[in-house]
Amino acid sequence: MPRLDARAHPETIRRAGRTLRVGLVAIGLAALLVASALVAIGAGPASIAPADTAGYLWAALTGGTIPADEVSRYQIIWQIRTPRVLLAAVVGAGLGAMGVAVQAMVRNALAEPYLLGVSAGAATGAVSVGVWGGLGALGIYAVSTGAFLGGLVACAVVYLAAARASVLSPLRLVLVGVAMSFAFQAATSVIVYFAPNAEAASTVLFWTMGGFGAASWATLPVVAVAVAAGIAILAFRAGRLDVLSLGDEAAASLGVDTGRELRWLLVLTSVVTGAMVAVSGAIGFVGLVVPHLIRIWVGASHARVLAVAPLAGALLMVWIDLASRTLVAPREIPVGAVTALIGVPVFVYMLRRRAYLFGGS
Repeated sequence: MPRLDARAHPETIRRAGRTLRVGLVAIGLAALLVASALVAIGAGPASIAPADTAGYLWAALTGGTIPADEVSRYQIIWQIRTPRVLLAAVVGAGLGAMGVAVQAMVRNALAEPYLLGVSAGAATGAVSVGVWGGLGALGIYAVSTGAFLGGLVACAVVYLAAARASVLSPLRLVLVGVAMSFAFQAATSVIVYFAPNAEAASTVLFWTMGGFGAASWATLPVVAVAVAAGIAILAFRAGRLDVLSLGDEAAASLGVDTGRELRWLLVLTSVVTGAMVAVSGAIGFVGLVVPHLIRIWVGASHARVLAVAPLAGALLMVWIDLASRTLVAPREIPVGAVTALIGVPVFVYMLRRRAYLFGGS
């Protein structure tokens, strides 16, 4: 932590104070995330105390033994709930970070990771594989792979439609992304309408509303690596995000090629978002609310926001997933519905209570 000196320049003191606050917020959120994950892993129809949950996790990680009469409880914890809670945390972290990137990329306070049509394209890819088959050699990964490829196709289509002479405009990106979202949604509807069975409707519901019911240890590492790499790259280039959010003229005066920055941001956010949608479906609103909330806490600097937003997104998603699977147990509420029901009132209240503007308060 920085040490404040009364003889230092006032701006240096303010900067050190902000760094200290960011560090404390990050530590607090990390501690809350660990505690929340422990509670969420133990919660459910078969409730297990946090102490027992911690014991089962420790046994799994260290190769310890489990009494014969507790094997079923151990399997519930390790094989079902732990990958689900970890996936919720990973996706929440990714949505928080990608929301920061997309809002800087298009300089729009209403932007979120799904604005550019990636989620709609992923849903079309997943439904196409589920209804028509294909990618059968991939087994249980076929639908997720179809979703990821659909997201990449959507990214490519948005880029080709929005770029003019290899130059990208934030406004064109938003407009083309919204238009392509409608186009992919229409394509998905047509596929479902002509589907030979009724299961396609439930598949569409999952990919449009999101959920973590399909979480497993087999799918978790891939999306975790993609999200971690995306966050690391964004943190490394946080200074360029600060410049990019100032506008094209200001960025050009500071020597930043906005066209190139927009291209790599579009590719990065699309790949990471596609990876998340491939395992969880489309979960909206988290990537919109979290960046704004964090900017109120730590200011507009992208380095500070990116240090905290992934932790906040992960914490929020863990609790939202817990609510989705316990409020009306044994049935589940789609996670996307819970994010909207909780996020909209919180977001409106936050904006009314604080004199907040995009980029700072």
